[in-house]
Amino acid sequence: MDTAAAEGGLFDRALRRLLTAWRDVAGGPAEGAEIADQMRACLEAKGGEVSARARSARLAQAYLAADAEGRAAFLRTLAAFDADPTMLQAALKAAAEAEDAPARAKALARLRRALEAPRVRLLTQFTSIPEGVKFLVDMRAELVRHARSDPALAALDDDFRTLLAAWFDVGFLELHRIDWDSPASLLEKLVGYEAVHEIRGWRDLKNRLDSDRRCYAFFHPAMEGEPLIFVEVALVKGLADSVHALLDEKAPVLDPAQTDTAIFYSISNCQRGLGGISFGNFLIKQVVDKLSAEFRNLKAFATLSPIPGFRRWIDEKVAAGDRLLSEDEDEALGVVLAAQGEAAVEEAPPLARLLARRGWHRDAALAEAVRPVLSRLCARYLLGESDGRGRARDPVAHFHLTNGARAERLNWLADLSDKGIKESAGLMVNYLYDRDAIETNHEAYVGEGKRAASTAMKRLARGWV
Repeated sequence: MDTAAAEGGLFDRALRRLLTAWRDVAGGPAEGAEIADQMRACLEAKGGEVSARARSARLAQAYLAADAEGRAAFLRTLAAFDADPTMLQAALKAAAEAEDAPARAKALARLRRALEAPRVRLLTQFTSIPEGVKFLVDMRAELVRHARSDPALAALDDDFRTLLAAWFDVGFLELHRIDWDSPASLLEKLVGYEAVHEIRGWRDLKNRLDSDRRCYAFFHPAMEGEPLIFVEVALVKGLADSVHALLDEKAPVLDPAQTDTAIFYSISNCQRGLGGISFGNFLIKQVVDKLSAEFRNLKAFATLSPIPGFRRWIDEKVAAGDRLLSEDEDEALGVVLAAQGEAAVEEAPPLARLLARRGWHRDAALAEAVRPVLSRLCARYLLGESDGRGRARDPVAHFHLTNGARAERLNWLADLSDKGIKESAGLMVNYLYDRDAIETNHEAYVGEGKRAASTAMKRLARGWV
């Protein structure tokens, strides 16, 4: 099943649903009205609540009906409704010159009102129309594509993110299990939103929702039937070391009561417009609590996680001329490659040549020769390499370390998919969530940059961390 096509189809149907939902509310288009004029009409708030909703619906219709260029223009027009500099200066002056506490309190209230851009009120008005919150989330998804290169749009994005972070506070979210009896529309969205291990069809999906599997998602009351983020869990015996075993449709179904480990093997954010608003840490902790209550037999909670930046890091190091291997390791790999009939290339080190060979992981001699080298480099990458801000360079590692997990074990050739080989040379890692150490690990990483890891992982990375 084509995930991109599935997601595109979901968007098209959502668009048609929104336009239908707003047709009666809008009461017809605002013929000949410029977008800026429509926005000003919304801000003037003439008439009652029905009139206000109609204006908001017509403005939303205009946005959705536009092409990509028209939507970008809409966003730039919206960004122009910023705070009034004259009013702001007057409010600042009044706050600075206030002579007593009551006057200062009044001046500061005026200053707060002056600081709020009119566009924020416009955005808030969209929540009054059917599925208005979803409309805003999707609008922000469009906005972030342009905000990096446009300061005005970046400021608008700041307003968006502040509003959405308040509206989607974890206290408002609802955790629900998704199973095979869930509505077909929700199951279809699960297929479209899966971002880690593509769901290949309904049979694959049914396998992921079997009795020894769990899938949980966060939902928001204002976006019924729309998951925000979901996690897929396998109930197994011991730490999982192969994603293919977890996804094998022919594997026997285990009795959940006989398992001892919950493996989180896929976490997918569903709403691009909520980027930068974190739910994952709360999701994992709540799921751990829910599973612990349901299955007293579960002793360990861990992940089987991808390492998406590992190969890119190796390629960058090689391109920069950095020495990753010792002379003995270079020589040993060169010997193995020569035995395969490959002539040495002076410009390319043996590791780069080996990884460039298509299907190298299927050759037992090559795979065995490079295994200790890649394992050592991967441990160094996860535990020693930073993004320049004191955080783990690998985004998945940063996510789990922030949540209080520890890097427990590397798994050799755990993901043999084209994506797995291309991104991480087939390696995956288990992050262990020890309930007694989560807060300590979290504070050590966030506060001091210390990365919790097992003795085995530290030994692999010795000399680099």
